[in-house]
Amino acid sequence: MSVHVEVGLGAATRAADEAARRAGVVIRELSEVADLQDIVALYDSVWQRESGPLLTAELLRAFAKAGNYVVGAFDGRSLVGACVGFFSAPADSSLHSHISGVSTAARRRNVGFAMKVHQRAWAMRRGASRITWTFDPLVARNAWFNVVKLAADPSEYLTDFYGGMHDGINGPDGSDRLLVSWELGAGSVARACLGQIRPGDAVHERALGACVALGISASGAPVAGSGDASTHLVAVPPDIEGLRATRPRLATDWRIALRESLGGLLTSGAWIDGFDRSGWYVVRRDTARPITARHSGGAR
Repeated sequence: MSVHVEVGLGAATRAADEAARRAGVVIRELSEVADLQDIVALYDSVWQRESGPLLTAELLRAFAKAGNYVVGAFDGRSLVGACVGFFSAPADSSLHSHISGVSTAARRRNVGFAMKVHQRAWAMRRGASRITWTFDPLVARNAWFNVVKLAADPSEYLTDFYGGMHDGINGPDGSDRLLVSWELGAGSVARACLGQIRPGDAVHERALGACVALGISASGAPVAGSGDASTHLVAVPPDIEGLRATRPRLATDWRIALRESLGGLLTSGAWIDGFDRSGWYVVRRDTARPITARHSGGAR
């Protein structure tokens, strides 16, 4: 049973303040050129691109001037995280969160989580009802973070969305992404921002009759599954970034296998209902997507 939770702006602001406090950071909007250059340097250190920055200070300056989301997370005077988003059509009702990164020195402190909770409150204050963004569905920790910890809804599989990125994280791999939607007034989102999560449970799903659409072999290779059920389980490797560095051919095999399996399921009308931290997407088909149940649960 869902726990009643406030989902209004005041509750969102309090959740943002608490998340920042727990992460040990102060999050603030940035617009000065020197600060924006620090964001560019932070992103370069995280992504280690072969040529050219992910964003320029000039573009960030324009984003900030136009009223978009450009923030930094500070530990004292040190910039340890940054997040950038821009409003998308229809005008002002939705924010697209383009890029978020955290320095190596601040990993495992929930700085990324604190920035997303801050972004939610910021967007709600400006009348937006939704935030969208993309993430690499092969990265297990990102799937957990987005689908479970933030309760974002994956809505579309995007094949090679950015083209070749050739950076220290993506390597030569294709840039397939999952597009997610974060309904800011949803009870599930409000609960997630307070740390109340609903993890997937692959073992339980198997006991209820779920079939494996994509599994993993003892050697770590993808294994196409079979079976027809209302619930499918789709595996991802525990460390795709390590595979890209040490076994690039296997990493490519995983990209293709996930594209065919998860991408194929979503294209056919299935939907992602959760993620098990051990590395399994829980995908439903032949059942109605419970929009009301997923996006209800609190009074404004």
